[in-house]
Amino acid sequence: MGNHYRLCSVTMYPTKMRILQVGTYDRGGGAETVAWQLLEEYRRRGHSAAMAVGEKHGTDPDILRVSGGGGHGKWGKLCHRLASQLSPLEGKVRGVWQLRRALHTWIASPKQWHDLYLGKESFDFPDTWHLLASWQERPDIVHCHNLHGGWLSHGGYFDLRALPWLSRQVPTVVTLHDTWLLSGHCAYTLGCERWRSGCGNCPDLTIYPAISRDATAYNWLRKKDIYARSSLFISTPSRWLMAQVEQSMLAPAIAEARVIPNGVDLTVFCPGKMEEARAFLDLPQNAKVLIFVANAAKSNMFKDFCTIHKAALLVGARFRTERIILIVLGDSADSEPFENGEIRFVPFEQDRRVIARYYQAADVHVHAAKSDTFPNTVLEARACGKPTVATAVDGIPEQVEEGRTGFLVPAGDADAMASRVVQLLENDTLRAQMGVIAAETASRLFDLRLQAETYLDWYQQIIEQQNYARAVSHAS
Repeated sequence: MGNHYRLCSVTMYPTKMRILQVGTYDRGGGAETVAWQLLEEYRRRGHSAAMAVGEKHGTDPDILRVSGGGGHGKWGKLCHRLASQLSPLEGKVRGVWQLRRALHTWIASPKQWHDLYLGKESFDFPDTWHLLASWQERPDIVHCHNLHGGWLSHGGYFDLRALPWLSRQVPTVVTLHDTWLLSGHCAYTLGCERWRSGCGNCPDLTIYPAISRDATAYNWLRKKDIYARSSLFISTPSRWLMAQVEQSMLAPAIAEARVIPNGVDLTVFCPGKMEEARAFLDLPQNAKVLIFVANAAKSNMFKDFCTIHKAALLVGARFRTERIILIVLGDSADSEPFENGEIRFVPFEQDRRVIARYYQAADVHVHAAKSDTFPNTVLEARACGKPTVATAVDGIPEQVEEGRTGFLVPAGDADAMASRVVQLLENDTLRAQMGVIAAETASRLFDLRLQAETYLDWYQQIIEQQNYARAVSHAS
């Protein structure tokens, strides 16, 4: 029988699995980080793991690109090829991103452009139907993460209409990182309840992924029809998001659902000496340092940099004789000085060990999101032993223990955020105590290894259950 199999009551099942994840990028924001870390952990444990992505930026051979764009035939392929050739110029030559998007969408496929003009979400990505053949191995399980990609040059990459087919071919796990699958267009509903009953009369078409006209009722009904024909294993990182799922049109598609919190790599994100971190980052040793981490921090409407900015100035006004520095990690901009400090912007950083240094150098982590399911930044700060002052929205209260690992404040309330930050900066003992509890509980509750083990155990159960069902069906 060998070491690669174990005995089940019906048949034998491989202990080493073939796992194909699906996501937007190989590297990027929150959802992308989760998928990438799981990929690394699966491979470390000896499983065969790959990831299919809408856009590939690295050179890892196990990262497979799923071509976006809806153009069919020779013309469509030509447009996509031209768009791909322009990729190296993106970010270097003005207008290249817009040209690539045009080539991928309305030039390659006038119908896709027309649908987008009408506000209809585009699902016309034919490579999705070849997903299982894109890898040299037939996967035992497919694990999908973000299935939208409005920020991609081609506007998306995954044909949602493929979910019924995909879930019949191979067990399909879908992890929600936001609420896009539950709504007529938006990734975060921001308190709107229309998604419960069918959307329509959308109060804000500009919420990411933005649409030009109100086709939210049509988009909602189309998703509902897709889910009614699918059988999916649904996971969410927070109980809050799972409650949303259970009240949505996605609920009938659920074969099984689990809340599995995101994990953090504790070999990277861990307490460190503040003095050494500040010296490494060229930060003054005697300053009071706050840290805010978010991709495109200034322009991301969900992260609410405006409240962070106001709170930092209020904190500065309280400590007039001391230097205050707010580190904004994840955006490029000139530093903004104020009377006794500055707001220092740091571009998006790929090296996780450098990111950990920034947390270790800080006194307090701040997070002012208007909506957030289970932000990795809160977990990273917690693992590094830093108290967090964050907004009490969505899944964040499941990460920040009020009065033990940080404080929760109302969304948009800069005064409340500043008051709690001041409280922590003025009380070294309280700040240190919270930091110790934050690091200890993070290692116990949010270890990446625990997250990976939970998913792997679930994958194995799913595979065995489905194999058992097939064996019984064949026997009858």
